[in-house]
Amino acid sequence: MNYDIDTKGQTQDVRPGIEEEMDPKPIYIRENYRGSGKLQGKTALITGGDSGIGRSVAIHFAREGADVAIVYLEENEDADKTKSLVEAEGKACLLIPGDIRDENFCKDAVKQTLDQFGKINILVNNAAEQHPKDDVREISTQQLTDTFTTNIFSFFQFTQAVLSQMEEGDSIINTTSITAYHGSPSLLDYSSTKGAIVAYTRSLADNLADKGIRVNAVAPGPIWTPLIPSTFDSERVEKFGKDTPFKRPGQPCEVGTCYVFLASEDASYMSGQVLHPNGGQVINS
Repeated sequence: MNYDIDTKGQTQDVRPGIEEEMDPKPIYIRENYRGSGKLQGKTALITGGDSGIGRSVAIHFAREGADVAIVYLEENEDADKTKSLVEAEGKACLLIPGDIRDENFCKDAVKQTLDQFGKINILVNNAAEQHPKDDVREISTQQLTDTFTTNIFSFFQFTQAVLSQMEEGDSIINTTSITAYHGSPSLLDYSSTKGAIVAYTRSLADNLADKGIRVNAVAPGPIWTPLIPSTFDSERVEKFGKDTPFKRPGQPCEVGTCYVFLASEDASYMSGQVLHPNGGQVINS
């Protein structure tokens, strides 16, 4: 399948962006992807699940047999589309709009999921925000607070809320980033949170090993999602992903399968690890 695209230097005015306004649209699942029941009977809670990587994860999970709850900010059109795609796979989808910077909302989202499905076997901490600044002195305390609260505090809060009902064989998957490994001169606070997620993943994996709950992460490179045109100017969007060995941005469908692997029994001997779908960039992991 040809994943090479022209991003057209498009931009959006509202973060974290609207997938329905993107041209071309991200590819969230391959037409030839065949589910084999790897997640049959399981329930997954995915933050940032309305679009981009989160949407891809939701559709892949559904095709593998899981019911899905999706937490998102306010992108109702994208969320409704994702719900219809999950339901087209014959699985149930619960939509939970709200702000994950609010600890009480995180707890309530978990409660809503448990009320609906009775269990959460897979937690995907995926939602994030980023605000480029070329000078570290331009990063305000409010921006730091917002970025860290969304990108790492919420991971703790969702984990704390789901953990008491998780059982041996269940899984937590965190979305970090290639920026945790090679940095980003204009995403200083974002990269810092992604580094924290790597450390959190490794530490939590050790913490939960005795309970048989696996904790892993995925560190995407440049992936074509709504966050990109809503974050960067047209020049950076035009060049997005062209500096990778593959000379193109990745598609969400090239990342979603990593989460299937980590959530399934295929990864039963893996915890504290990070997968790197990044277009061939070699990094220290």
